[in-house]
Amino acid sequence: MSRAVVFDEFGGPDVMHIVEAPVVEPSKGEVRVRIEAFAVNPLDQMMRSGSSPGPVALPHARLGVEGTGVVDALGPATSGLEIGDPVILAAVPDAGSNGSYADHITLPAAQVIARPAGLAVTEAAAIWVAYSTAYGALVEKAGMRPGDHVLISAASGGVGRAAMQIARQIGAVPIALTRHSEKKDDLLAAGAAAVIATDHMDVVEAVRHCIGGRGADIALDMVMGPGQQQLLQALRPDGTLVAAGFLDPRPTPFPRSAPLTVFSYRSFEHTLDTAVVKRMAAFLNAGVRLGALRPAIDKVFTLDTVVEAHRRLEKGLHAGKIVVTV
Repeated sequence: MSRAVVFDEFGGPDVMHIVEAPVVEPSKGEVRVRIEAFAVNPLDQMMRSGSSPGPVALPHARLGVEGTGVVDALGPATSGLEIGDPVILAAVPDAGSNGSYADHITLPAAQVIARPAGLAVTEAAAIWVAYSTAYGALVEKAGMRPGDHVLISAASGGVGRAAMQIARQIGAVPIALTRHSEKKDDLLAAGAAAVIATDHMDVVEAVRHCIGGRGADIALDMVMGPGQQQLLQALRPDGTLVAAGFLDPRPTPFPRSAPLTVFSYRSFEHTLDTAVVKRMAAFLNAGVRLGALRPAIDKVFTLDTVVEAHRRLEKGLHAGKIVVTV
């Protein structure tokens, strides 16, 4: 048997509990991974609370869209992997029924990638969702180039920190947005070329001051809601905004800022595309090897204390990813 975290009703962290579940044997083309650690993501919180953008079937719903571990079993006709290989989960699109908050997960072999050498288990657990989202939004979708000035909202979160590192690896200039001015020094240390604290600064004026009077080339919106209008106004006339998050539950006004380009981005449009995943994995491996890409870990919990991990996420005071070891 295998342990798994489930919830039977929507609500706060206390609705989660651990149950014994059968260990699923991999079918043709599948792999079973023994999970060593997983990260806690905002989407997990949304699914658990009932505010997820997608449906969650109750009871006995599962959680977890990323994690790392070692190959535990191979299904028939599964090639390219060996038992004992350390891997990262590259896609868990059915997290509500087969999430990574567990001892084991069985999934198609195409949905795992080799774990980059040099990453600790906790770092490997926290790297894929944030970095693949930031890479997909900025590189694949927005076409970020060297020299671009990139405005990043929710910059202290996992995707925001990843976006700053990826921008720097490519040669772009990351400008971090945060609601709290006390996070300025931390964000500068994390790679921001400049930090705009919205509790004391006007976003549009501050961006133009940073860039010599003109707007940013790209904005990565991890929040949405009414605040998106400020990001649009802070862009140059033919700039690009990529909406990749949904932290603000309030309605987002329809953009009316032509000729700006506005994209809506969800990571599964790329993490289920094997060609793009190969590019992401190659970029990630290169960045880790060069020391340019490294996830920030906030705090590490154990599976038995997963409720506390979610409580910390809800407080919103974490700096980096919250990780749970199994």
